[in-house]
Amino acid sequence: MKYIFWDFNGTVLDDARLCYDILIEMLKEEERPLVTFEEYLMIFTFPVQAYYAKVYDLNKTPFSVLAHRFIDRYQPRSLDLKLHHHIIDVIKHFEREGKINILLSASETKNLHEQLKHYGIDHLFTHVLGTSDIYAKSKIEVGKAFMISHNINPKDVVMIGDTLHDAEVAKELGIQIILFNKGHQHPTRLQKYQNISDFRELIGRI
Repeated sequence: MKYIFWDFNGTVLDDARLCYDILIEMLKEEERPLVTFEEYLMIFTFPVQAYYAKVYDLNKTPFSVLAHRFIDRYQPRSLDLKLHHHIIDVIKHFEREGKINILLSASETKNLHEQLKHYGIDHLFTHVLGTSDIYAKSKIEVGKAFMISHNINPKDVVMIGDTLHDAEVAKELGIQIILFNKGHQHPTRLQKYQNISDFRELIGRI
């Protein structure tokens, strides 16, 4: 493999618990039934609007309102989190091997750059690919456009993510996928695919 596409939320950044905490805050405000963290891991999905439809009444409060409410809380608090164990060492290992590390995220590009700069890891990625808004729909088109513009052979790419959407993205791009099972989705949902619980497991597999 020459290229590695890394997802950010839940893969590089350990933010699942924060997203859950904000969900609970917002559900209480909407007077909606609460869910456990385990239930969150079982219902979280992309596009995020589909996940919101499972826990909110979108006829009462539109998705756009909830999305802005979420990101206003998430972005500043996301700067107080930790990166997943061993992620930096593993990315640097692949860099030394001559592989090209690329960040491919459904996050809005400006917010993404703020997080990367804050954590001092922007230099680890040759390219940072985000989206143009906060609605976290899909990164398929972003990834496709990048591969076409850089004339990248799908056989030379592997993607590391933490959700079934990452697997869908990889399928659409024709690339290999390996899923990290300590992110935003329950490990039982990821069993169909190659998955890891420690990033050091990637060494020797890519």
